[in-house]
Amino acid sequence: MKTRSLAALLLLITILTACDDTTESIGASLTDNMDHLQITTDTFSITTRSVVADSVLSRNTTGYLGKIKDPETGAYITGDFMMQFNTLEDYFFPTKDSIESKDELGNVYVDSCEIRLYYDDFYGDSLAAMKLSVYELAKPYEEGQNYYSNYDPFEQGYIREDGIVKSKMYALTNMGLSDSLRKSSSYSPNIRIPLNDPYTDKDGKTYKNYGTYILQKYYENPEITKNSYNFIHQICPGFYVKIQEGLGSMATIYNSQLNLYFRYRSKYTRDNTTKDTTYVGTTTFAGTEEVLQHTHITNDKQTISTLAADNSCTYLKTPAGIFTEMTLPVDEIVYNHENDTLNTAKITLSRINNNTHGDYTLSTPSTLLIVEKDSMYTFFESNKIADNKLTYLSTFANNGYTFNNISGLIRHMAEAKEKGLQSNPNWLALHPDWNKVVLVPVSTEYVTVGQNQVLAKVSHDMSMTSTRLVGGSANPNQPIRISVIYSKFSDK
Repeated sequence: MKTRSLAALLLLITILTACDDTTESIGASLTDNMDHLQITTDTFSITTRSVVADSVLSRNTTGYLGKIKDPETGAYITGDFMMQFNTLEDYFFPTKDSIESKDELGNVYVDSCEIRLYYDDFYGDSLAAMKLSVYELAKPYEEGQNYYSNYDPFEQGYIREDGIVKSKMYALTNMGLSDSLRKSSSYSPNIRIPLNDPYTDKDGKTYKNYGTYILQKYYENPEITKNSYNFIHQICPGFYVKIQEGLGSMATIYNSQLNLYFRYRSKYTRDNTTKDTTYVGTTTFAGTEEVLQHTHITNDKQTISTLAADNSCTYLKTPAGIFTEMTLPVDEIVYNHENDTLNTAKITLSRINNNTHGDYTLSTPSTLLIVEKDSMYTFFESNKIADNKLTYLSTFANNGYTFNNISGLIRHMAEAKEKGLQSNPNWLALHPDWNKVVLVPVSTEYVTVGQNQVLAKVSHDMSMTSTRLVGGSANPNQPIRISVIYSKFSDK
C-alpha cells in the first residue's frame, strides 16, 4: 500500500512537471483509485545517422560574410550576402533648390555614396586579408518566396550584367583607424564600400555616382521613396556581396546601410536675425526586417559527404551542413502496452569532445529542434514554433542535449501508423519516414508577455558551429537509449 502510494505520488509529480500533453494515453485514462496504479519503466535503443543538409531556409535578418576552414574537419564554408534597403514611410529629401551640391549646369548631385556592413561578431582572424565584390541586382528578391541557402543570384539571373561591380580588400580589424577610436564605445566595427565611381543606369544615362542617381530620380518622381516596395522595385533592387579571395574570417552582419552625403542650405533664426547655413546632409537606407536579407552558403561538398558517411558517430554542422536523423522505436515502445498510459519518454544525446583545440575551434550548436523528418521543411516555411507536442527544443548542457519528454510525438506516430494501415495496407511503403525525426540546430527568439518569456520565432542556425554526437550504425560507445515510463490501473 505504501509503496503504491509513493509510486503514485512520484507519477503525479512527473505529470505535473512535464507538459500537459503527457496526460494523453494510448488506452486507459487515470482514475481516482490510486491504490490500483501500476507503474513500469523500460528502455529501448535508438538508431541514428548523419544526413547532409544541402540547403536550409535562409530567413534571417543576420547575414554572414567571409570564408573559413573548420580546423577539426577541414571543411570550408563561404558566406555571401544579399541585401535590400528599407526607406521610412513617405521619406523626402530637402527641396531641390536647397541642395548646394550642384555641377556647372545646375544639376544636383551627391558628394559621396557608400555601403556599410556593420558586424557585431566574427569567427576567425580579424586581421585576415579578404577580398569582396559588390554586384548590383537587376531585379529584387520578392516577398512571399522561400529562398534557401543555396540560392545563387548569378545562376538565377538576378545580377545586372552591366551594373555596379565594386571590389574591395578588407580585414575585420581596420588598421587605418587608431586604437583609441576602435576601442571607443561609440565605434561600431564595419566594412565600408564606397560607390563614388560614375554610374550608368539601365536607360544609359550616366550620373556622378550611384547616390546621385538616387537623388536625381527622386526629384523626377518623389514617389520612389514613399515606401520600401517603391524604393526596391523602382530605384534600388539591392546588392549582392560575394567573397572573391581570402580565408580566415566570417563576419556576422547585423545591419547594412546605403548612405548618401550631400550639402544643403537651411535657414535658422538667432537674435531676431534669420540666416542661411550650409549643412552636410546624410540619408541612410538600412537593411531591416521589413525587407529581405539573404545569406548564400557554399560548403565543401566532398568533405561534408565524407563526414556524413562516418558511421562511428553523427554530426551537427551549421550553416546548412549536416543534421542528425533518429529512428524512434515506436513499435517496440507501444508493443504490449496498448492499454497503458505512456507518461514520459526521455532521450539524452551525448557530445563527443573535439579532437583538436585552438583559438578557432567552432562552437557547439546551442539549441536543437527535434522535428518529424516529413515536416522539417514545412515547419520553417510556415514559421512554426516548437509546441512541446510534436516538436521540442533542447539546449546544450552537461556536454549533451536532453529531450525530457517526447511522449506526445511517440503517441502521434503510433496513431498515425494505426490509422494509416486501416485506410491503406500499403501505407508504410508510402511513408517510409513515419518514425524518423531530425535534430536541427536552430536560433530562437523570445518576447516578453507580462512577466514571462514566450517563444516567438524558431529559425535555422546560420552561425558557424560543429560537433559530433554519440551514435551511428558503428557506434563504439554506449548505445543511445530512450527511457519510458508507463502507468495503468489493475483490477486488483
